[in-house]
Amino acid sequence: MRYHIWTEGCQMNEADSAKLAAGLARLGYEESPRPEEADLAVVNTCVVRQKAEDRAVSYLGYLRHLKERRNPRLRIAVMGCLVGPKVDDLKSRFPFVDVWARPQDFDAILRELVPESDLGGEFWPETFPEPRGPTAYVPVIHGCDKFCTYCIVPYRRGRERSRPVADVQREVRYLCSRGVREVTLLGQTVEAYGHDLPDRPDLGDLMAAIHDTPGLERIRFLTSYPRDMTERIVRRVAELPKVCEYFNIPVQSGDDAVLARMRRGYTVAEYLEKIDLIRRLVPGAAITTDVIVGFCGETEEEFQHTLDLLAQVRFDKVHVAAYSPRPGTIAWRRMEDDVPQHEKMRRLHAVEALQEGIARQLNEALVGTVQEVLVEGERGGKLYGRTRTNKLVHFPGEARPGDLVQVRIQRASPWSLQGELAGAAAPALG
Repeated sequence: MRYHIWTEGCQMNEADSAKLAAGLARLGYEESPRPEEADLAVVNTCVVRQKAEDRAVSYLGYLRHLKERRNPRLRIAVMGCLVGPKVDDLKSRFPFVDVWARPQDFDAILRELVPESDLGGEFWPETFPEPRGPTAYVPVIHGCDKFCTYCIVPYRRGRERSRPVADVQREVRYLCSRGVREVTLLGQTVEAYGHDLPDRPDLGDLMAAIHDTPGLERIRFLTSYPRDMTERIVRRVAELPKVCEYFNIPVQSGDDAVLARMRRGYTVAEYLEKIDLIRRLVPGAAITTDVIVGFCGETEEEFQHTLDLLAQVRFDKVHVAAYSPRPGTIAWRRMEDDVPQHEKMRRLHAVEALQEGIARQLNEALVGTVQEVLVEGERGGKLYGRTRTNKLVHFPGEARPGDLVQVRIQRASPWSLQGELAGAAAPALG
């Protein structure tokens, strides 16, 4: 029996797909690179943006054609944030789908495959994804309690639930024993980690607990919620040598009125205090952010405040999206989507143009420096990997995935760096 998983969306979805794949492998399934050759096709969906939902619906249309015309025995499972607590409407729209599974409900899929099997309470806690390279995502907290007005995630992934420290340690040890050298600790609001656990460990405690895992060289974490970013956590980043100098802190808007309508829970001034804290305690850290343009009621002046903030902070990277209403959210129920689509796109392109210039300048400042790069693979005849500050670097030479190498930066663009090997590699283990 063979399976194929199609994944759309965030790093958490990627991690969920990897965990499901590990469970299927334990049941004897083999991975198929193509749905045409699979007995089971899983669609892991995202609905944070309309475009992501549209891509999932389009792919489901292809699977329907495949099932009706070529492989009537194909079983189709849909998981991820498209699937809410009520699926009657989805079943009507997509009657060819065999099973619907909410985020993290892997058992719903496995029960469809092996209904007679008792997987037992330890099946999933002891099922770890097989790494596909020297880096891996490790979910540490699921769900979100913030309920921003534009966001569907709390309604799909539920309230915040932290994994015990010992569970995370076991997974990291497993991954590193199979060649992983860098882990990224994941959560929709990762700094909220531990508030629901008996001893209330925080993210800093968790990073310290995995820090000395044999084979582990780097630790990252995603995604930060500004209000949860404490001085204690930032100090841990500064103190723990394996924690990378990289922060992703979504701001979403540079205007206080828009932030209030979004119910983000902080002001621009409070956000800037977090940026100042990072730059004071972790000099040279890279900081990236997320921005939504065209949110309900956003005026030209309010949008200009976002541009002003980006120019002031000078982020290393900005992920920008045009607002799209998500059914079921507070904004969808109570606010008018009153910014025209063409205006949303104009604002999106303005953010992209501003950020392109900033990123180019920041990257050009690295030309002539030597950076530590973790080799991830080869593409187009060159090796590639990332610096501790998460800059993508391409360079010629000989090294294996998982090697740590010193690279002298020779050229820079807004999106990546080019360089040459400057010293011997620290070899990957195994």
